Amino acid sequence: MTPLVVGIDIGTSGARAVAMRQDFSIAAQSAVPLDRFGPNPRDPRTWWQAVQAALAGLLSSIDRATVRAIAVDGTSGTLLPVDTDGRPLAEPLMYNDKVDDGDILAIVAREAPETSAAHGPTSGLAKALRFQRLPGAAAVLHQADWIAGNLSGRFDVSDENNALKTGYDVEARRWPDWIAATGMRMNLLPDVVEPGEVSGTLTTAAAALFGLPRDVVVVAGTTDGCASFLATGATAAGDGVTALGSSLTIKILSDRPISAPRFGIYSHRLGDTWLAGGASNSGGKVLARHFPLARIIELSAMIDPATETGLDYYPLGTTGERFPIADPALPPRLVPRPADDADYLKAMFEGMAAIEALGYRRLGELGAPALTSVRSVGGGAANPAWSAIRQRKLGVAFLPALSDEAAAGAARLALKGANEAGLL
Repeated sequence: MTPLVVGIDIGTSGARAVAMRQDFSIAAQSAVPLDRFGPNPRDPRTWWQAVQAALAGLLSSIDRATVRAIAVDGTSGTLLPVDTDGRPLAEPLMYNDKVDDGDILAIVAREAPETSAAHGPTSGLAKALRFQRLPGAAAVLHQADWIAGNLSGRFDVSDENNALKTGYDVEARRWPDWIAATGMRMNLLPDVVEPGEVSGTLTTAAAALFGLPRDVVVVAGTTDGCASFLATGATAAGDGVTALGSSLTIKILSDRPISAPRFGIYSHRLGDTWLAGGASNSGGKVLARHFPLARIIELSAMIDPATETGLDYYPLGTTGERFPIADPALPPRLVPRPADDADYLKAMFEGMAAIEALGYRRLGELGAPALTSVRSVGGGAANPAWSAIRQRKLGVAFLPALSDEAAAGAARLALKGANEAGLL
């Protein structure tokens, strides 16, 4: 029997599960939307029901006896408080929810080093400080921690990637002393291990629920963004991944940590390498303001990507940019508009490709290695005209992404854990 591992991704709209072989090929996959289980996508019961359904669907198409390990990724910066049995005590604060308590934000701003990812109203630490006030709080967990806890029974462990925005020091590999100075009760924060490290085994109840062997190990996971990067197959310093979704996000694998808070840049640790990147306010949502998808596809077929329009666009939906230019007053630049719609779309593609190229140069200026290759994910990655323009601007090899499913990245961590535990 071919041994398999499972990766689970719990996102903002659904849960996905992937079964992976040792050669990284995908044996099966399953997905279910969150709204199938209720109207509130932030209800942890909804998350767990969706995960159960996605995992049940996956396991129905493989031999359950071949499963060796499971890992989970979740949305970065999503936290919830739990009691001693791991039961949620309040509605979670999601990745993009802001803590509006001025006292909490002020004390974090005062105590946190400038380079810490714990700054700002959406930080995990600000949320943890708010949740610790709840009666009966025994731990504050990240979304992936809690889902994994439902499998292993451990509600006291996290991974280095999810813990980053809660203030964890990934270079020293510990919770830093300054966190206690904020008033955070340190006993509420989970133990932190490396992504891909075995953190437990299935509980008797979880093994029975899914019909899995009792000795299946639960492996520390990661954030959804890191999982998406891992899924592409990028493994070497200088490998870049560009996500062309509603926003334009770039990440590069580095041999050293990169930190530039004013650009929203910090580094996740992946073993002895680092994942650094940033997100622009440009991207697919800007294109959608001007053309519906069907029209973009139609116009793209009319574009010659080998020539330049000569227009110097900086496509934004509204005033303000965060990366690679940190300027809240930067205006969109989308004029003059050509009479031909195809030329207008082409100029926007060129402008976004220039932003992408500037982003990778900015990371290089901050200490990241030179870009050697790019893998592309997201809806825009399927547009051949845009891809050709981007490759011309970037001047590096464009490699195929092995997968754009975050669950496949979690499965790679499960493989790592299973290998190190001698289970494969």
